[in-house]
Amino acid sequence: MKQRFPRSMTVVLALGGVMAPFAVGAAYADTVVKIGFSSPLSGPQAHYGKDNENATKMAIDDLNAKPITVGGQKIKFELVSEDDQADPRVGTQVAQRLVDSGVKAVIGHFNSGVSIPASRIYSDAGIPQLSVSTNPAYTQQGYKTTFRLVGSDSQVGGALGQFAVKTLKAKSIAVIDDRTAYGQGIADEFVKAVGANGGKVGRREFTSDKSTDFTAILTSLKAANPDVIFYGGADAQAAPMAKQMKRLGLKAKLMGGDMLNTPTFIQLAGADAAGHYSAVPGGVLNSRPAGKAFESRYKARFKQDVVLLGPQFYDGVMLVAEAMKKANSVEPAKYLPQLAKLRYSGVTSDFAFDAKGDLMRAPVTISVVKDNKWAVQSVAQ
Repeated sequence: MKQRFPRSMTVVLALGGVMAPFAVGAAYADTVVKIGFSSPLSGPQAHYGKDNENATKMAIDDLNAKPITVGGQKIKFELVSEDDQADPRVGTQVAQRLVDSGVKAVIGHFNSGVSIPASRIYSDAGIPQLSVSTNPAYTQQGYKTTFRLVGSDSQVGGALGQFAVKTLKAKSIAVIDDRTAYGQGIADEFVKAVGANGGKVGRREFTSDKSTDFTAILTSLKAANPDVIFYGGADAQAAPMAKQMKRLGLKAKLMGGDMLNTPTFIQLAGADAAGHYSAVPGGVLNSRPAGKAFESRYKARFKQDVVLLGPQFYDGVMLVAEAMKKANSVEPAKYLPQLAKLRYSGVTSDFAFDAKGDLMRAPVTISVVKDNKWAVQSVAQ
């Protein structure tokens, strides 16, 4: 009588005197591929991080709903999520944990100050890292594993500097930054662009990314009667800065990068948010058919609007999956060359990377707060 084994049983076969395990039914199992994710999920920047995580989960779920086949096996993607707290020290610990867990790619980090030191760990492990970090140094280290999903500070700061001088006709410009890699980096690029467009920065100050009281700095700037105050930092600091500017009678326009372009800035600043500017490294999401559909699905699922760069995290996952399909392998060493030369139409952009891993033809969208929302003013390519 032929004995039947349950499919879950492991049968041991003797082949040439060697005992070899054979999992009956193994051909039916999906191949599990771990995708790493990291952003600040706690602390004052948690709203950015949760937005990024939400979008990443959407991408994982979308891929698993219609499984792709790689190497003859259906792939099941599994998210390994970590909170880096927007802290470089924590970020490197997180990076090592992700590597040790066996992830095949990392989508993150959010902050440049975290991404830059973490990128070496991923490079040493040969694991691709797809990040929205904008400091130019992120892709200037010579690593083949770093990819930027948005434009850099050079593009964003450049667009804002030109806009301040050419469009706003600002004669007196002051700059404040929070001393983080992001804040200082984008402020540096803004200063360069102001000079390149014939303008001049009269004063430059700095603060902490933990501070919410800017009275002393703003009082010292008031005598110069600035037309524009550029702030390199996050919305949680920019909002009280806007309120304090109004209270002190400063008529300057506040201007900053993508971390200002959130509903949180408007909520925290209230009526004092009106008339202030920001720029996002990316195009207008709902101007792309796939972007508009993503926005609707995101809101339906999470009962909130997209905060900022979550859609780029979604695209990051899809880029990795596409590269794996083209390479017919989930192993980083094999699909990395495909990722580097990929041409992919995503939710947020038409993706193609240069030799450094920077996004080619990255648009920059400049917006102003009007009628209690961010209204697009221009899109630079």
